[in-house]
Amino acid sequence: MQAGSHEFLAQDRVIWGKPAAQAVIEEADRRGAKRVFIVTSRTLNRTTDAVAGIASALGARHVGTFDECVEHTPRASVIAAANAARAVSPDLVVTVGGGTAIDTVKVMLIALAHDVRTVEGLDDWRLKVNPDGSRHVPAVQAPPCRQIVVSTTLGAAEFSDLGGCTDPVRKVKDAYSAKFIGAASVILDPAITLHTPSWLWLSTAVRGIDHAVEGLCSVTPSPLIDATSLQALHLFGTALPVLSAQPQDLDARLQCLQAAWMAGFGIMRVPYGASHGIGHSLGAVTGISHGYTSCIMLPHVMRFNRSHTGAQQARIAQAMGAADGDAANAVAALIASLGMPTRLRDQGVTRDQFEAIARGAMENMWVRSNPRPITSPQDVIGLLEAAF
Repeated sequence: MQAGSHEFLAQDRVIWGKPAAQAVIEEADRRGAKRVFIVTSRTLNRTTDAVAGIASALGARHVGTFDECVEHTPRASVIAAANAARAVSPDLVVTVGGGTAIDTVKVMLIALAHDVRTVEGLDDWRLKVNPDGSRHVPAVQAPPCRQIVVSTTLGAAEFSDLGGCTDPVRKVKDAYSAKFIGAASVILDPAITLHTPSWLWLSTAVRGIDHAVEGLCSVTPSPLIDATSLQALHLFGTALPVLSAQPQDLDARLQCLQAAWMAGFGIMRVPYGASHGIGHSLGAVTGISHGYTSCIMLPHVMRFNRSHTGAQQARIAQAMGAADGDAANAVAALIASLGMPTRLRDQGVTRDQFEAIARGAMENMWVRSNPRPITSPQDVIGLLEAAF
């Protein structure tokens, strides 16, 4: 008999269909927030009116904005954000953006909770993989405030209490996790996603599909994750073709945001596999965005795992309408139809980087929990070769 449990996020609500500024004000009022700090990207803050609209609605409660988030969340950017937050003592953080901004705030909140002021100090708070494959998860204190998130991509960082932060010295993207660092509330406003570049929107949609696939194929399955993952695949499968023809369709955009929510239920609730794990190392070594790493690696990892996940992949194929039952080919065909990259070489990756990628991947908790065991860097290099 299987045994298991599901720990729900410390997340109060998900709000959809309201204008972002209105929803932020309602959340600030509900929480009694008087000092609201905004974290976002430079592009969103300086080239659109999205952030300015939220700041204007907050009025005197807006105490500052940090827009120096950097892709893959290098440690220095987290410390910079923490310093900016300390200077204004917020009682609520509003994060406007995707995974980069959300992860910056997650790790920033750990830095604030433990008064971490140096990049080296973050090393004490990262998750580590023990030699036997088990995890060491530091006991993090509650941070001085929470974040709420206005989502602009489909990577679902807002639906987890896991944050990624890159150590540029080791060239490894480390994981950080704690109960109260994730989003206390999430706002899904499809209108604000019109500012998201097409490549980022579509590649993070594939990231959401990756969440659903590796959730369904997890070595410790969950009936809740099975259900939400299958619904996510259905929602993505119907909405993405609509957006290919009508990119401004707000109903289809909202459907994608809700699909990302469904897919995100599995993050840190069931172990994922090598598509996520190798993707983290690819990002740390080469700088490729995580949406693109999923586009390139996921079909190859699915084929590698087919001998251990045949029944699960049959359900994935059915959810995606693949009459021939080949889930990996169905995923690969969808990725190609979206115009997303499918080969590492096309993203500037070279074979002389494989060793560093494989070495970092072997430190990743999700490589170690891949359904078909990965026991050596050579296994990782084999998958990189297939994707090259």
